[in-house]
Amino acid sequence: MKNHLVRTHRSAERFPREEHLAWRIAEVAADAVAVEPRTEQMIVNRIIDNAAVAVAALTRRPVANARAQALAHPYRPGATVFGAPGRFSPEWAAWANGVAVRELDFHDTFLAAEYSHPGDNIPPILAVAQHAGRGGRDLIRGLATGYEIQVDLVRGICLHEHKIDHVAHLGPSAAAGIGALLGLDTETIYQAIGQALHTTTATRQSRKGEISSWKAYAPAFAGKMAVEAVDRALRGEGAPAPIWEGEDGVIARLLGGPDAEYVVPLPSPGEPKRAILDTYTKEHSAEYQSQAPIDLARRMRERIGDLDQIASIVLHTSHHTHHVIGTGSGDPQKFDPHASRETLDHSVMYIFAVALQDGGWHHERSYAPERARRPDTVALWRKISTAEDPEWTRRYHSTDPAEKAFGARAEITLRSGEVIVDELAVADAHPLGARPFTREHYLAKFRTLAEGVVAPAEQDRFLEVAQRTGELSADELSELSVTVAPDVLDRAPRSPQGLFR
Repeated sequence: MKNHLVRTHRSAERFPREEHLAWRIAEVAADAVAVEPRTEQMIVNRIIDNAAVAVAALTRRPVANARAQALAHPYRPGATVFGAPGRFSPEWAAWANGVAVRELDFHDTFLAAEYSHPGDNIPPILAVAQHAGRGGRDLIRGLATGYEIQVDLVRGICLHEHKIDHVAHLGPSAAAGIGALLGLDTETIYQAIGQALHTTTATRQSRKGEISSWKAYAPAFAGKMAVEAVDRALRGEGAPAPIWEGEDGVIARLLGGPDAEYVVPLPSPGEPKRAILDTYTKEHSAEYQSQAPIDLARRMRERIGDLDQIASIVLHTSHHTHHVIGTGSGDPQKFDPHASRETLDHSVMYIFAVALQDGGWHHERSYAPERARRPDTVALWRKISTAEDPEWTRRYHSTDPAEKAFGARAEITLRSGEVIVDELAVADAHPLGARPFTREHYLAKFRTLAEGVVAPAEQDRFLEVAQRTGELSADELSELSVTVAPDVLDRAPRSPQGLFR
């Protein structure tokens, strides 16, 4: 890996295009280095993981509405949409599938200087692969690139410090991945990256206060914009440049300002793209920084006994966890029994309370309105607070995988005055956790989430095809989707009439 210093340059300053971060990323995308077997196998795992969480969300309102929009755009050759037969315009297929994948907050994650869900790259890159008639080998190369670029940007550039949403790293990574998939030249990919970043930079209000369904729509929008950016770049249309480093560029006006400097690591020429191996998926349908606290809660509940004896709970954790999903956010909505699912998903206080009471977590039952409004849950929930601990913050930012942590130390004080303390650094499903996810866990997750939604024979067909993704022909790539019976989709709320018919 080579580190690249990224800073603002005045318009009058000599700054060759070959030194622009967008150009360097485009060079990485255009470098058709072979994908290593370990990387390919993990890509297959994440294709299965994405499909699992997508089918579990098929009947939810935001997903049904996004699907209705996509189904209004049939197209040939086109791309597939989860749950539905037929082919659709690739940018709209990317949109619908992106919402389905993101709705339950249940797929993979990478946390460093910034947050990310790198699996959000899969819907747009797969949609373009299906539409453009590419085979499994091209898809694998494109996905390895998408993951690599998003992870590298997340390592080097913090967005949330400046209240910019993390999908600002997704637009460029998806554009780069599509460029790699199609074997485009550096110039075309460079222009697509610039356009994708320019159109997908937004504030973090989508994840603050009263969190709405846009939390799931935001990454899908970034993927859709990446598809459209590549289309325009292929037609010869350019992008604002230098997009990151310009005098009025992203760094100067939206991030650290004209004097800020960032260091972004990128693979050297000929170096394989391995970043997906540093990412991790979720066992529980909740924000990643609550994964370890869920496992910690189910471990501690036996030591507590009668939960009514709890006087207070303090979760000592990192700056990120405290300020994003903890009491450091200052969001009263995080204690509101009538809050949206999206808001509850970003309340570690609610999540820890339910996990303590239930001994686990369920992607539907744990968020049900009647569950959130249970008097005993509300009472326990409001006894919980978070506190930033410098050591947990340091470990959160550590570059040593053996030391990096996303967990917490729980101090539970009982009415008797007894204090019960335990801590967990990483979730059980993390590569360094108690039960690291392997292929069998991904398959089991798919089977569990597809139960009652996808017919067993269709489950078997999809899993067989997915596990040989790299060998698929262009004709077979359309099989990397899942269809369901019409009565399953009928369970979803009926989408009101919009602009598209």
